[in-house]
Amino acid sequence: MSTESPERKHRRGRRRNDRSHMSMLGRITTQAFNFDQSFQPYRSNDFAWNFFQDPCVKNNLKVLDSSGSWTLLGRDITHVNVEVVPCTKVSVDIFDPIYSNGILRPSGHIVKCYHEVIPDFDELRMLLLEEDSDNYHIISPSDRQEFLFRLFKHMVLGGELCQYEDVIDPYTETTKMMYKDLVSVQKDPHTKEISVVTTILKVSAHDHGGLCYPSATDNEQTFAYLCIDPFKRHVYVLYHSFGIGDFSGN
Repeated sequence: MSTESPERKHRRGRRRNDRSHMSMLGRITTQAFNFDQSFQPYRSNDFAWNFFQDPCVKNNLKVLDSSGSWTLLGRDITHVNVEVVPCTKVSVDIFDPIYSNGILRPSGHIVKCYHEVIPDFDELRMLLLEEDSDNYHIISPSDRQEFLFRLFKHMVLGGELCQYEDVIDPYTETTKMMYKDLVSVQKDPHTKEISVVTTILKVSAHDHGGLCYPSATDNEQTFAYLCIDPFKRHVYVLYHSFGIGDFSGN
């Protein structure tokens, strides 16, 4: 493995003053690594294991410690959990149901609603979080597993002190921008159909003391995805650790 500087900036929120994304600033990053061997999707577990064993990764992979400071992995990994995340979408049609089921007003503003536990709740988060809600079913179980929808959900839920958006556009636009940056596609020369070539792995890792990456504490908004391009032979690591983000905008 070797490191490279990502060609695009992934410190989301710095391009725009979206409140939800500001809550993740300082706690989200993307790193790029090159690899020199062929990648086969059926060997994803082996790839993830070898990734964390690589000295370059140990010495360069960033992680947030318990105090909220960036440090390097720098430890011996004894076990890696790998989830292959479906990544097949080449359009944003997956979001269409959100626009036609009473979740948004015609202006794009998100409809507020009552929640027994969480104050200032809305229909969008109801769709994402509450399985017994009226609209939960409008996104199919298979689409909910897609990397594109997972990115969207991560952006909506944000960080620990998340100030939620009033309109949906910042969520969808940021999701599309990230997806385009992280996922590679190719066009079939005969059928002209476009397909995704990137393999997405959601990973976590243990050392001798237990879970250590992406954090020692489990949270739905703490995640690490390996986005592997088998042709360019690079992997983007999208990382976020749930906590209080940087609201300074610096």
